[in-house]
Amino acid sequence: MRLVRLCGTIEVSELCYGTLTLGPLQKGLTPKEGGRLLRLAFELGVNFFDTAELYGTYAHLAAGLAENINEVVIATKSYAPDAAGMEQSLAGALRSLNRDYIDIFLLHEQESLHTLRGHAPALEFLLRQREAGTVRAVGISTHHVAGVRAAQQYPEIEVVHPLINKAGIGIVDGSREDMAAAIHDAAKQNKGVYAMKALGGGSLYADALAAISYVRALPGVTAVALGMGSPADVYANCALFSQGAFPADYRPEQSRRRLHLEPWCNGCGVCTERCPQGALSLAAGKAVITAEKCVLCGYCVARCPDFNLKVI
Repeated sequence: MRLVRLCGTIEVSELCYGTLTLGPLQKGLTPKEGGRLLRLAFELGVNFFDTAELYGTYAHLAAGLAENINEVVIATKSYAPDAAGMEQSLAGALRSLNRDYIDIFLLHEQESLHTLRGHAPALEFLLRQREAGTVRAVGISTHHVAGVRAAQQYPEIEVVHPLINKAGIGIVDGSREDMAAAIHDAAKQNKGVYAMKALGGGSLYADALAAISYVRALPGVTAVALGMGSPADVYANCALFSQGAFPADYRPEQSRRRLHLEPWCNGCGVCTERCPQGALSLAAGKAVITAEKCVLCGYCVARCPDFNLKVI
């Protein structure tokens, strides 16, 4: 699989393995089970893996990549707003992944210039770690056009991980055209951009080839993170990125997932406050899911105090 320059000296496969799918917020695979899929992708040429403190997939990466873990590029994320919290996040990632450095560390889910300013102590800590060699590159992840625009005001931010897809699903504050323009402008500043949610959290599975092709062709996008929850997904996406086509017998729409709410939800409302897409609301004392807005990020799953939400 072809390697491309993301930023600085960091070269990545155009296909990035998004590990959110493997962990407790979605499929709930064990580290051994998920590790097999990660190992398969590595053997097929994938060298770029996206994770986060929230995802609970460090153990999957450690199990699957084992002795090869220093041969790949790992991007992780933390919500920590201050230096002390970010120091704990970095230490936890290094320990869990059995590495001396993290390739790319992102401020998780930044929304705007305002939130970036609020995370200034965490950003400054990561920049110090970059100087020390413990972090190779620093960046943000975002579902907001304003988040991408805010990153452009920070020359020290090298990587942007934005949400983009051909239907515009999940973009909180604008259209797909708005996000595409912001991505292009970020790339013009030599920021490395790798995209997420090309399939709209599963909504675009029936038109997967066109959906992925749209994101790959966007000016400024270097790589695309895709969740892969089965060997068939891994083989198919590796074939697409290395050979230009899915296998003839691959049917990605059969893997369609959805957010499930248990009937005993007590309507506490915590999930509605957490959802950045506005896909959850309250009615008749229970949470209600608006499926067409949901991108299956799983963040509500992590927040529900009674474990009544899950991606299935």
